[in-house]
Amino acid sequence: MKYLLVFCLVFSASYAAIDEHRISLIERKFEDLARQLMLTELAMGERTRSDYDSGIKQIRNTADGTKSYFDQTHTFNSVCSIHEHSNNDRTVGMGEFTASLNGVEFRTRHNDYRLRMPHRTSKNYHWQEDIPFPHVPPSVLQKRTLPEQIKELHNYFRAFSFQNFHFRDYRPYFKPVLCYLEGTWTADTKTLNEPFESDRHHIDATSWFDLQEKIRFTSYTGGKHYLENFSYLPTTIMNMVNGTPEYAQWNYRIACHPLKKDLPLSALKPVDDMAARIGHRWNITRFAHSRAARFVLAPDFNGNRNKYQWQNGYGSFPDRRTSINSVLDWVMSEIPGKDNYPAKLHDTTFGMRILDPRVRNATELNTGYYHRYFRHERKGAMGTFNAHRGYSDRNLFVAQTSNPNVAEMKIKWCGRDEHTHKPFCKEEGVRYSYAIPLEIIYLNPLMSWNPYNLEHISDRRKKYIVTKDGRNGGLTHAKAYNGTSYEKYYRTPVEFYQTAHTTVDKDAADTARGTVGVLDRHGNVKRVLSSGVRITLPDIPGVGKIRMRYPIMPITSEGNQIGKEVEAVKDVLNHLETMGAYLQERPSSLSGGGNAKADAHFRTSVTNQDPPGHHFHEMFIPNEDMLDLGKGHKITVVTTTDNSHDHKIEVSYDQHTHKYTIHKCDGQDKCWDGHTAELFRLE
Repeated sequence: MKYLLVFCLVFSASYAAIDEHRISLIERKFEDLARQLMLTELAMGERTRSDYDSGIKQIRNTADGTKSYFDQTHTFNSVCSIHEHSNNDRTVGMGEFTASLNGVEFRTRHNDYRLRMPHRTSKNYHWQEDIPFPHVPPSVLQKRTLPEQIKELHNYFRAFSFQNFHFRDYRPYFKPVLCYLEGTWTADTKTLNEPFESDRHHIDATSWFDLQEKIRFTSYTGGKHYLENFSYLPTTIMNMVNGTPEYAQWNYRIACHPLKKDLPLSALKPVDDMAARIGHRWNITRFAHSRAARFVLAPDFNGNRNKYQWQNGYGSFPDRRTSINSVLDWVMSEIPGKDNYPAKLHDTTFGMRILDPRVRNATELNTGYYHRYFRHERKGAMGTFNAHRGYSDRNLFVAQTSNPNVAEMKIKWCGRDEHTHKPFCKEEGVRYSYAIPLEIIYLNPLMSWNPYNLEHISDRRKKYIVTKDGRNGGLTHAKAYNGTSYEKYYRTPVEFYQTAHTTVDKDAADTARGTVGVLDRHGNVKRVLSSGVRITLPDIPGVGKIRMRYPIMPITSEGNQIGKEVEAVKDVLNHLETMGAYLQERPSSLSGGGNAKADAHFRTSVTNQDPPGHHFHEMFIPNEDMLDLGKGHKITVVTTTDNSHDHKIEVSYDQHTHKYTIHKCDGQDKCWDGHTAELFRLE
C-alpha cells in the first residue's frame, strides 16, 4: 500500500508537470499566432499606405452606364454624397462613403453631421460645442422695415459674392468653417460608441460585435440598411502584454472648426474630375457650380497670384508647383486632436524632439494639433531636417493626445545618455489620431436673422409644440408651424430670394420644403423659407446664386502612380497651349481632322407644377444624333436629373419651323410634370 501511494504521488506530480508544460506551450503558440496576426495586419496596412493616400475612396453606387465614368466614384451627382437639410438649424447633409486614413480603410454610416467644434476649455473625450452663427450686421438691424432690411442685407451678400469688403465689410458676417474627417483606434472594444451627433442617423447596432455581424451579412448579400445606418469599422490587436492581446476598435467622427481669419474665395478653385464632367456633359464652369465639384486650396495667400473670378464664384491661381506649409497646412494646424483646444503636447519618442517647421528656432511643435510636416533637431540620413508624416501619404494629418480612450501604441527603444554616455533602454507609449479636410462652409447672417421675431423652441424635448395638432407648415392659421425648432428652422422671408422655389440642383435626399407658414408671436402667418446650411444659395435679386459649401476632400487614388500619371496627362490635355510641348508628338488639332463638333446643348421649358416644383432639365445631343434629326429621324435622349428625377424623351426636328420638340416623354405624349413640348437650344 505504501509503494502504491508513492507511485500515485510520483505519477500525479509527473502528470501535473507535463500538463503545466503543455499549457505553457499552448500559451506561447497562442502568443506567436497573435503576433503573426499583428504582422499580417501591419502588412495589409503597409500595402494600403503604399498604394493610396489618405482620403475618400468611394461613395455608394446607384446607377450604371455604357461607360465606367457613368458610375459613382467619389463623386457623380454629388461629391461625397453631399445634400441639404437646410430645414435643420445646423445639420450638414452628407451620405455614406468609404475612406482611408493612414492605411485604415473603413466605411461610414449616413453622416449628416452637425456644425459642432471641439470643446474650447475641456479635454474630456469628444466634448463639443455648437459653432456660433454669425451676427446680423448692425446696419441691417437698424432698418425699420422688412424691405429696407432685405435691401441692406442684399448689399452684404453682393459684397461677399464680389469679394469686395470696401463696399460692405462682409468678413465679420460670412465666417469660414473647416469640417474634417477624424479617425483613431479606441481602447473600448466592448461598448459601441456613436462617433458623433447627428439629428437624423445613428449606428443601428447594440454592440461592436452586432455591427460587425450586420456588415458581414450585408456584404454577403449585397444588401444595405435602408436608412444607411451601418458602418464598417475594423478591430485590431494593438499590443501584446504578457501573452494577452490588447484589442483596439477603429472609430471616426466628423467635426468642424471655425477658422481664425477670413479665407478669400480666390484661394479656392475647382478640381477637374473629368469622369463626372463627361458623364454629365458639363464644361468646367457648369461642373464647378454643381454638387459634384470639389475644390483645391491655393498654395499660399499671394494676392498677386490668386485671382478671384467673380462671375464664376471661385479663384484662379497657378498650382503646378511644389509647396510645403501651404494654406491647407495653415487651416489644419488650427484644429486640435482628441485633447480638444487645450491640447499642449510634445513628442520626444526615440529621444528626439519634434520641432515646428514654420519657425527657424528650436521651438517644439505642439503635436496636440493636426500637422503633416515637422522638423528634426539633427540632420537626417538624406541631409534634411524637415520631414513629412507618413512614408508617402501627402494627405495625412496627425495629432497626439493624452486621452486614455485612445488606444496606446507602445515602443521599447534603447540609446545612450547624452551626458553620461551610458546605455539605457525604456518603454514609451503614444496615442495619435488622424484627419483629412472635408469641406469649407461659409456661415452667413441668414442663420441668425429673425426679422419676424419668430419664437424658437430651443428645448429639444418640447419640439412637438411646433407641429402639435397636425401643424405641417401650411399657409393657414390652422396648419402653420407654431414657431421654429432645430428641425423646423424656417425664418427667412420669401421676399429675400428671387423666387419661392429655393433649392438649387435638388436631390432626393434633400428635406427642406419651399415656402412654409410659421405663426409669429401675435398669431399671424408668416411666409418663410429654410435658414440652415445650403450648398448653394438660390437667386438673390441683384446678386444671383452663391455657393456656400466648398468640398476640399482629398481622394485616395491620387496617391498612387496611376493617379499621378493621369493627373499629369489631364493637365497637358486641358492646357495644350501652355503644356503641349510635354507631348512627344503635338497634335495638329484636338480632333485629328478638325471636323469634330461639340454636343448640342438643349433645355426643356420651365415648369412650376407642384409637385415636383420649379425646375427645368438640360440635355446634350451628340453630333451624329443631330445629323439624324436633320434627316427627319427621331432620337432618344435622357435629360439631366433635376428636382430628384429625369426624363427619357424622344426628340424630333421640324425642318420647316426649325424647332426641336419632345415627341414622347417617358413613353407618354406629355411630360408628367408639366414641361411643354418645345426644346430650347443653348449656345
